[in-house]
Amino acid sequence: MLKGLILLPRLPVSAARGIRAVQMSGTTQLKRPKFLPLEDAEKDTNNLSNGFRFRIVSYNILAQVYVKSSSFPHSPSACLKWKARSQAILEVLKSLEADFLCIQELDEYENFYKGQMEGTGYSSIYIQRTGQKRDGCGILYKQGCAELMLKEEIEYNDLVNSVNGMTVCCGNEAYVTLDTKERTIKSTEDLPRTNGQDDKDDPSSPRIRLKRDCVGIMAAFKLNDPSHHIVIVANTHIYWDPEWADVKLAQAKYLLWRLAQFKALVSDKYSCAPSVIVTGDFNSTPGDKVYLYLSGKSSNTKPENSIEERPIHLCSLYESIGGEPPFTNCTPGFTGTLDYVFFSPSGYLKPVGLLELPGPESPDIVGGLPNHHHPSDHLPIGADFEVITSSTVQNDLESLRI
Repeated sequence: MLKGLILLPRLPVSAARGIRAVQMSGTTQLKRPKFLPLEDAEKDTNNLSNGFRFRIVSYNILAQVYVKSSSFPHSPSACLKWKARSQAILEVLKSLEADFLCIQELDEYENFYKGQMEGTGYSSIYIQRTGQKRDGCGILYKQGCAELMLKEEIEYNDLVNSVNGMTVCCGNEAYVTLDTKERTIKSTEDLPRTNGQDDKDDPSSPRIRLKRDCVGIMAAFKLNDPSHHIVIVANTHIYWDPEWADVKLAQAKYLLWRLAQFKALVSDKYSCAPSVIVTGDFNSTPGDKVYLYLSGKSSNTKPENSIEERPIHLCSLYESIGGEPPFTNCTPGFTGTLDYVFFSPSGYLKPVGLLELPGPESPDIVGGLPNHHHPSDHLPIGADFEVITSSTVQNDLESLRI
């Protein structure tokens, strides 16, 4: 257990049973999201909380540019059309009633989502994927809950600079681990030097492997609570291919390094001790190297003391409370957990509610997603957090208050 980790309430037994059957009254009936209060959360935080709560949700909405009948032959054709899907996604986003919406595969941002969500009280920040990709990552936030203080964008293509001799990640050393067909690269000194032409079509080339056009975005928000606590919210979408685990791990390491740098910048600029929440589609299942690295766990094949030191400590929200959900992505070809919410166990934030997810036998997911109940092949995940201000924490906040 990480030092300073607060005692987390357990998930009620009812949450593990999945949602109840949906009675269909028509061709389309979206599943309404439900947040479950955590057992003993009120009792545990009653004497520590300042009463301020906020809700954060992470959701891969499935960019319309990737929606093709050939890719989703199991889905009703009406569920794949932009007019129907856009309105269904919009309804889901509104029904979540979140203070922070972290969205992946967000396309049609300027043309549709930005204006539609502004009409319901959300401001937003967004980064589009590099290259020719049309989707990206966005953070939508309720103006009444938080004020945007600072933001930075993350482009994982910057990792290519490590091949070109620039230090871009992982602390004092330019450190990138890449497994190629012939060797393991552990530092930029080991990277092969080419003229950039010979390797342009070689998938084993680090330059080619690292240039995946994946992105992320992070921002510091000042909560509208009595302590004006600052929370750093990050949202990202890691590369998808399971055969390129080395690239995904390099991206995860770069993410934490950038987060640590950003946290230090925010701390110095605003004289505060910010909390950190990291959300996204990490395209990694529990037990994968990316998950183990981000959550600070070791694999079964390695001793506990072999865990690689991370520049910032995080724990998985769902795993810390009762275990990761059985799946967050559901199609006939793949059903598993790819989406996560990580947070810093600093003691300033405590989860008090959790977004309920369907179980394997829930009728609203039978046959795979998207369908009439869920407009994306992913499910939203999220939680309610409460700001903790015990006497010790409160004294720290008073001395660091903006």
